[in-house]
Amino acid sequence: MGRIVVTEFVSIDGVVEDPGGVEGFKHGGWVFDFDRGEDGERFKLEETLDTEALLLGRVTYEEFVKAWPSRTGEFADKFNSLPKYVVSSTLLDPIWNSTLLDGELVEEVSKLKQELEGNIVVHGSIQLVRTLVEHDLVDELRLMLFPIVLGSGERLFEELSDAWPLQLASATTVGEGVTILVYEPVREHEDRPHASDRPGIRERIRH
Repeated sequence: MGRIVVTEFVSIDGVVEDPGGVEGFKHGGWVFDFDRGEDGERFKLEETLDTEALLLGRVTYEEFVKAWPSRTGEFADKFNSLPKYVVSSTLLDPIWNSTLLDGELVEEVSKLKQELEGNIVVHGSIQLVRTLVEHDLVDELRLMLFPIVLGSGERLFEELSDAWPLQLASATTVGEGVTILVYEPVREHEDRPHASDRPGIRERIRH
């Protein structure tokens, strides 16, 4: 069974808007003010190498499809080759090895989790992430927390209908004070090993 993994760049005050500087936000590109260091770059590479598929909202998909297909290298080659599932009711004829999910979101994503094995990773896609959280479809949350307060901009969780309890699986500081926080949701009556007990990306980032 697949696992939905949400991975985000976020500021100290919770802003996730335009980290790459392509959306016209006045603070756009804020992640480039900090060096993530070798360990931070390794984390993102291993995250991608451990990915079985991408799940994206339309806006993030359109940004990625402009930026990534022309790139090469270990990260880009894997990123480009991954199957991608795009949630949209308006997108027509997706490209870049992509499949359109235009049905009822919870049903579509639940079916995807049943059909795939491994990590189904969500980058950006804030509206999609909020919906996935609301319906308890997120299995892991990875935040790369940058030491900056932006003061404005769209935040990851503007409003949810209920609290979302999480347990911290790992915390690692890399580069210029960038902190990688990995959480898993606390689910009642769920018998599974804690994330820190499973081998994988968190073990490799420590070495």
